[in-house]
Amino acid sequence: MPTSSSRPDVQPGTPLVLVSGSGRSGTSSLAGTLKRLGLHVPQPEVEASETNPRGFYEPQWVIDFHKRHLKELALFNIDSRPAAVDLVAAHVASGVPTAELREWLAGQLALQRSGGEQIVVKDPHAFWFAEVWERVSAEVGADLRWLTALRHPAEVVGSRDIAYLSSQSEDLRLTKETSNVAGWVHAALLTELAGRDTRRAFVRYADLLADWRSALTPVQEQLDLEFDTDLSSTTHHPVDDFIEPSMRKSQLTWDDVRTPDWLREMAEEVWQLLGVLTDKPHDAAAQQRLDEIHADYTARYADAVALTFDHTRAEATLAGREAREAQRATVHQLRRDLERARRAQPPAVGGREAAAILRKAVVRRVTRRG
Repeated sequence: MPTSSSRPDVQPGTPLVLVSGSGRSGTSSLAGTLKRLGLHVPQPEVEASETNPRGFYEPQWVIDFHKRHLKELALFNIDSRPAAVDLVAAHVASGVPTAELREWLAGQLALQRSGGEQIVVKDPHAFWFAEVWERVSAEVGADLRWLTALRHPAEVVGSRDIAYLSSQSEDLRLTKETSNVAGWVHAALLTELAGRDTRRAFVRYADLLADWRSALTPVQEQLDLEFDTDLSSTTHHPVDDFIEPSMRKSQLTWDDVRTPDWLREMAEEVWQLLGVLTDKPHDAAAQQRLDEIHADYTARYADAVALTFDHTRAEATLAGREAREAQRATVHQLRRDLERARRAQPPAVGGREAAAILRKAVVRRVTRRG
């Protein structure tokens, strides 16, 4: 295991910076900054939107790749379930994700080798497929380096849901925010673990917005990157027009988030330990403590699942009952529609006509319910 005074040995190749981190942690700001400092974002990129008018700086193919495979597994970006790791591993064992990424990344490297550009790929989903990225990068000659954006969990959890949940019941708020904090802890632990055997760096979102030059100076050294400017210079740079403190719209604290004390304390400790890694990306003591927290989280999650077994079983039973009742209601309505059609169209409707009426009725019912 690398220590704070050593860096992992890597094979020479095209620098590939994989920007990861929980959603709404500043990954777009970080990737956009690197692009303005001379790194290449594979095209086409995900287009800017009303929710992120400054842009995402995500290769469209990579986003589609990760989301499609996660959807097949019914996983969320920050899925709190420890078992999700095994689900992804089993899926990766099929070889399909590896083959797809190999074809895409080899094509990107073929385009870039003539220019010798450094590549930056940003996607908050990437940590789920860390094994695939490491294997494929080694095979095609890319020098993989992880860059993780850090933002306090209270801000991450609250930036999207607080406004909506403030008008909901206390039970719903506790459930939703507890799930979100648990998802943040799990994603943070998995993301940290993903980059342990590679050259890596961590940067706080608040530091990036306050002074991007100072925030990226250690990152440049830790990842051995070349920028198109001297970070010690104060000469105006396009990043100055891109990064500004006002981008940090959500500045919430734990006082704004409803979650059990033990989970809040766990998330806070993970946050503090990740902060240690901004200075020493492979600090042995911090990594050991994160492993201990990971084991504790897994055990507590198993306890919670066991404790809520009856609740989960009852909810599943009720959901199945509602689905069957809805199906019966649809069948009864289709029969009534067919009977009305038979009475309205003498002589009796034949097999083909009945099938056509049923098809039309189904279309009307589905359209109405959608």
